[in-house]
Amino acid sequence: MRKMKFELLFTDHAKEQMRELMHQKAKKSVFKAVAKVLGLMETDLRHPSLNTHKYSEIEGPNGEDVFESYAQNRTPGAYRIFWHYGPDKGKITIIEICHHP
Repeated sequence: MRKMKFELLFTDHAKEQMRELMHQKAKKSVFKAVAKVLGLMETDLRHPSLNTHKYSEIEGPNGEDVFESYAQNRTPGAYRIFWHYGPDKGKITIIEICHHP
């Protein structure tokens, strides 16, 4: 099965969250984990370590299904990445990078 490559787009909110992680020394390991996961999302959304699943509590701005992927696992306050497909084919929009709700 051929893996589809995706272009990642970020909401302004998600961009700000990435900047905060990048510039906080205490969050260096979180930033590295998030960056690794974003790289996997570009190339292999089915990678088992992502633990990707539909997140039914919210929807995208145009009613899109929102998914949750793990940046960390088995960690207190583990970080998650929330995203949806689109706006165009081959693109994913990152909407939130935060602690597990």
